[in-house]
Amino acid sequence: MEGSTLATRHRPTVYRKGCAVPEFDHPPERTANPVGEIAPTITAMLENGPLGSSSIEVAVIEGRPPKTIDVPADDQSTCRYCLAGWMQSGRSATYTFLYRV
Repeated sequence: MEGSTLATRHRPTVYRKGCAVPEFDHPPERTANPVGEIAPTITAMLENGPLGSSSIEVAVIEGRPPKTIDVPADDQSTCRYCLAGWMQSGRSATYTFLYRV
């Protein structure tokens, strides 16, 4: 682990309750996204309705596009769109207009 940040901070292994647990001068750097960081997104392609032929970025939920999205319209109203098909692939998903909220 030459050149590794963790290797330079590592102390000898200490045994606690029968398990080998390395001790650190400082906690190891986080590898996961901390809460509040930007979640992965997809491009929602809006097929029809008041916002037809446009697209927006939406956050992925549990690794999938959200089933419905609420999109603000130019006239200060909100339009609800539904995922057009359950099988989607790639970095975009198609949505169809349901109704104004």
